[in-house]
Amino acid sequence: MILHRRRTRGQSSCGPLPVLTGRDAHSYSPNVSSPEPSRPSIGTATPAMRQYLEAKRQHRDAIVFFRMGDFYEMFFEDALVAARALDLTLTSRSKDADGSAIPMCGIPYHAAESYLVRLVKKGFRVAICEQVEDPRKAKGLVRREVVRVVSPGTFTESGYLEARDQVFLAALAPSGSPELSSPAGAAHAALPPEPVVGVALLDLSTGEFQTAEYTGRDGLQALADELNVLRPREVLVPIDHRSDDLIPPELRSAATVTPVETWYFELERARRLLVSQFRVQSLEGFGLEPHGAATRAAGALVQYLRDTQKADLAHIRDVTFRSQADRLVVDPLTIKHVELVESIQGGRAGSLLAELDRTMTPMGARLQRSWLLRPLVSLEHIRDRLDAVEEFAFRTTDRGRLRETLKAIPDMERLVARTALGTAGPRDLVALRSSLAAVPRVRQLLQPFQAPLIASLVAELDDVVEVRSEIERLIIEEPPVVAREGGFIRDGVDPEVDELRHISRSAKQVIADMEERERTRTGISSLKVRYNRVFGYYIEVSKSNLRAVPSDYHRKQTIAGGERFTTPALKEYEEKVLGADERILEREVEIFEALRRAVAADAPRLQDTARALASLDVLAGLAETATLQNYVKPHVHDGDDISVADGRHPVVERNSPDPFVPNDVQLDGASRQLLLLTGPNMGGKSTYLRQVALICIMAQSGSFVPARDAKIGIVDRVFARVGASDNISRGQSTFMVEMQETAHILHAATSRSLVILDEIGRGTSTFDGLSLAWAVAEHLANNRKARPRTLFATHYHELTELADTVPGVVNAHVAAREWRDDIVFLRKVVPGRADRSYGIQVARLAGLPPGVIARARGILEALEQDALARGGRPSITRNADDLRRQLGLFESAPADDGVVRRLREIDINSLTPLEALTLLADLKREVED
Repeated sequence: MILHRRRTRGQSSCGPLPVLTGRDAHSYSPNVSSPEPSRPSIGTATPAMRQYLEAKRQHRDAIVFFRMGDFYEMFFEDALVAARALDLTLTSRSKDADGSAIPMCGIPYHAAESYLVRLVKKGFRVAICEQVEDPRKAKGLVRREVVRVVSPGTFTESGYLEARDQVFLAALAPSGSPELSSPAGAAHAALPPEPVVGVALLDLSTGEFQTAEYTGRDGLQALADELNVLRPREVLVPIDHRSDDLIPPELRSAATVTPVETWYFELERARRLLVSQFRVQSLEGFGLEPHGAATRAAGALVQYLRDTQKADLAHIRDVTFRSQADRLVVDPLTIKHVELVESIQGGRAGSLLAELDRTMTPMGARLQRSWLLRPLVSLEHIRDRLDAVEEFAFRTTDRGRLRETLKAIPDMERLVARTALGTAGPRDLVALRSSLAAVPRVRQLLQPFQAPLIASLVAELDDVVEVRSEIERLIIEEPPVVAREGGFIRDGVDPEVDELRHISRSAKQVIADMEERERTRTGISSLKVRYNRVFGYYIEVSKSNLRAVPSDYHRKQTIAGGERFTTPALKEYEEKVLGADERILEREVEIFEALRRAVAADAPRLQDTARALASLDVLAGLAETATLQNYVKPHVHDGDDISVADGRHPVVERNSPDPFVPNDVQLDGASRQLLLLTGPNMGGKSTYLRQVALICIMAQSGSFVPARDAKIGIVDRVFARVGASDNISRGQSTFMVEMQETAHILHAATSRSLVILDEIGRGTSTFDGLSLAWAVAEHLANNRKARPRTLFATHYHELTELADTVPGVVNAHVAAREWRDDIVFLRKVVPGRADRSYGIQVARLAGLPPGVIARARGILEALEQDALARGGRPSITRNADDLRRQLGLFESAPADDGVVRRLREIDINSLTPLEALTLLADLKREVED
């Protein structure tokens, strides 16, 4: 997180500058005598240093890359921080007016991108201060300006971005008091009755822009969930508001929080700015007019981008207002537990996303991930996707040809964004042209398709012929990455470039021709036209021929054997030749920038095409997966019935060494509302729970599902609590985390939700856990406000009695068989309750020592016979056979025992040794009898 020293209103802008820090810069301790080096005032500094100090004054929270010739240089605290972060050598500039050395470090300007990537990944902001005029033409000091500010949420270079991931910049606009409580569990006493927080999220690399509002305490939790799912790299907040109040702890440690001035969030200013950005009369068409908080957040975000990117932002041309009712909500906890986009071990491998994603383009891969994280709830839109996947699945040949065509299309979304931001190079535009060249082929392949969604996507495809033709006309097939390398404009495009190239390429021949002409004109056969670095081009004449020199020859130098001359024609040619390469590059850059602006003007059409291609890519990829994995088209409906025949776990079935055993599930809101699942450890209960959740998510995202048949009543939220976890950094035990997660589910679930619970109550004592599990199950089954469809797996067999007393509760178990002291997991879910959990057999399979296993069997047998005999205190004996003869571990002898009575009556102090031995023999006979 970037730390800021906030400036109060009225504070002098030329005061001490703060030491910049990044997320990991807290460990930085520069090896200098003062942590904040002294700086000259602007009045006493050198002209170049005055430029630097002015740039730093405007960008106090950023490292300033100050262009000096072929280098970006950093000074003062920027140099100290950057040298540490980038492993640069820290040097010093000549002393300033008061005699102090100025810390300095620098990087080559042509290698700046790699250094920027490293800084931004560490959470720093960088202000790039460029030379904005040609040093050769400048009168006095070259003018410099900050042309761009890069930060974790605004950096779009390919070295920083992951092709398959979105990179969001967020803005949060709280309403009312800045004392809003944290959604992570702080006290809510200071909350206003209905606090509203507006949020705007924008991926600058693609132009995807969305807003939402979250109201009340539940809304704050939903906001925390949304931020944890989308993981923005940078979050803008008002400078006078505590960021900890709005941003969940998990995100605060990963994202850069950037406070901005409060006026960024003023409603009327934000409304005017958005109307200007989208070139519309009002925001009514975007659904923003009634939503002031969302409008303020969106306006602040656009203002920040205009201030930092210094670009037109032509690719940001609309915004979507989203409500929670627009999609199936899958919170971060559920995403983690069902391994939706990452496995429990971390990374993409082993997740549902890795199994489903067969897209051919980076933009398709990002969209596939987005569809899984935000499934649909609109029945019409779900069916449109499923119909499109179905047609792609049946048209195998056409699908294969389409996917082969898509494979050659680069990341068109990000190419358009870089063009609009002015950072695209010649190679980017050629890649964009190749993308557009594939569009007619895609349109032709999809001509026979009838699915409504496919037809609408084809209608959005536009190969923007004028853009494609202009790029092809101007730029060669294999240009350099950046324009400053030159040599990328085709011959015949620009007369001036052609002439200059001719001069540059044919200098020797031109000089030879000129030399021959001058010999003929002067009659001096020994005349030579030469060149050296000191004097440039000259005509050399020997002493004996000086009388024949024409009047238009101007003496340049006297040498031992003669004179050197120049002529107006030679001087003009010299200027052309020596300046040709520089002018060629200058003119090529001018042509390229004009072309880039023309392409950016068509950004909306290009984006529509890119997004249509991405959608087609995802639909074809889902069809490919369905065909390869034998998935079926689910019937999605408005009812509450979830019925799956022979359902399979899409990831486990692909990675298991044994054949996967499919299972049915039947849930509804009445007779089978809560299914209690019992059975052995390792029997497959958790797999069964997860596969039901994944099948529902897949169906509502538009995918076919792994089953023989599936009927899915639309789900508004999926809650999954499977497995154990803790949060040691926040002082929360496994059981505390389990209870917090369960509480969230009980508060947030509705009757249209799907709840998956596994082993509730196992983190505490047996009776505590059983009591909590029982109460949770009863609440889910009996709550009048919400009765979500629920799968409840447990080892507390006592809970199975709920099926006899609570309507809508049914029992099922995972079957297993014992064979010669071994256990065989059948993996089949069948009706009824399990009689045992086979934990000792599983422990033996895990490799516990035989002695431990034998002792466990003995204890288990004793517990099963006498576990609750005495007020719930277990009686554990060494051997089950001794149960009648030996006191248990927690057992006391009965008060009416004859032996006990005789012992209490005897005065042992008066017994002789012989009497004591006799008494002992009598007691022994009495016990044996």
